[in-house]
Amino acid sequence: MESAQVVAEDVDETAARRREQRGWYWYDWANSVYSTTVLTVFLGPYLTSVAKAAADADGFVHPLGIPVRAGSFYAYAVSASLLLSVLAMPLAGALADRTGRKKPLLGCCAYTGAVATTGMFFLGGERYLLGGALLVIANVSFVVSMMLYNSFLPQIARPEERDAVSSRGWAFGYAAGALVLVANLVLYGAHDSFGLSTGTAVRICLASAGLWWGAFSVIPLRRLRDRRAAVTTGPAGAALGHGWQQLRGTLREMRRHPLTLSFLLAYLVYNDGVQTVITQASVYGSEELGLDQTTLIVAVLLVQVLAAAGALLMGRLAGRYGAQRTILGSLVAWVLTIAAGYFLPAKAPGWFFGLAVGIGLVLGGSQALSRSLFSHLVPRGKEAEYFSAYEMSDRGVSWLGPLVFGVAYQLTGSYRDAIVSLVAFFVIGFVLLARVPVGRAIAAAGNPVPDRI
Repeated sequence: MESAQVVAEDVDETAARRREQRGWYWYDWANSVYSTTVLTVFLGPYLTSVAKAAADADGFVHPLGIPVRAGSFYAYAVSASLLLSVLAMPLAGALADRTGRKKPLLGCCAYTGAVATTGMFFLGGERYLLGGALLVIANVSFVVSMMLYNSFLPQIARPEERDAVSSRGWAFGYAAGALVLVANLVLYGAHDSFGLSTGTAVRICLASAGLWWGAFSVIPLRRLRDRRAAVTTGPAGAALGHGWQQLRGTLREMRRHPLTLSFLLAYLVYNDGVQTVITQASVYGSEELGLDQTTLIVAVLLVQVLAAAGALLMGRLAGRYGAQRTILGSLVAWVLTIAAGYFLPAKAPGWFFGLAVGIGLVLGGSQALSRSLFSHLVPRGKEAEYFSAYEMSDRGVSWLGPLVFGVAYQLTGSYRDAIVSLVAFFVIGFVLLARVPVGRAIAAAGNPVPDRI
């Protein structure tokens, strides 16, 4: 009888875990549309055009009285949003760990970001400052919500499941991004038939990403469940006041896990390159290569489809060769792809589509496997706290790439000079990651070491 009861409890626990995992996937489905439609395709070229419309005779705008070349404004706005995320994530991570209320915090961030993104419908004329402000609000909300979302992974998946669960989540997100981009392509390509101007069609596409984000966030918020806080000392209000103290405590504790810190450093470097490619590729295509918006949409759609398939494929490769080796292989592919991007001829969509194929095949897998690999390095009960540090490496410290990109254009007026600098991020990241003994790092964190990692 006792044996049967244990089996029944195991079955119930497995069913509950699977249901929560399925709910978790839906947040990738919800917010990835913001990443693709807004950050990757439309906002960069559109906000750049708005800034140029507001520029003086020398091509400069003057936010807060600071002279900024109009073509650099979007890159600087992205960089500013990521710097502010560094301030917000420790507070959210501390509050989540002290109260155990990650789900309400996730909902707050999701709907703040969704509202700000929907508000981009009103971005027009010379309102480049409004566009910059909405971008900052939406991007900070996006980054903090991803930190909270990622911190659920060690709680809803066993160690041997995490590569597959993380890869499915990324695939879910890329599938959603592709689906909405098809709708964007139809609307933008036939905007005259709908009686819409080009600018209005772009603003509708931007706002649709916010509506999608808000609508589908309902599913994970219903299915995910909060766990009892591992840290219970002090009221919730004190957690906000102690956010930075907790981050410093996390970093001090990480000194006891130097191999975890070594992985984070490697990830910080190569992911900076990844995030800069995501946010600046459309600007490079439109401004340097002279490609139209329809070509950019098709290219990013191609990236989305291949990234979904690539995430699943690299998840399988990780099961065979280990996550670390698979990520290292993807970084080699990144170097070759970005180096090739420097030499792309202008007004040649076919070559740009080839670049999109290269990016798509490695994008989803390198991100998904990095997330699942890090989840093995997190001590139990410290998920939100450690994933706060991870997310700072993921997006919160990824301000350097856009900043370098913007400064390079500011100084040279050439996006080719900006894009070629990104190769260094992948080369250095490869060297740092190759030096991390991942098996020892997992054991040092007190977690079971999978058979193949």
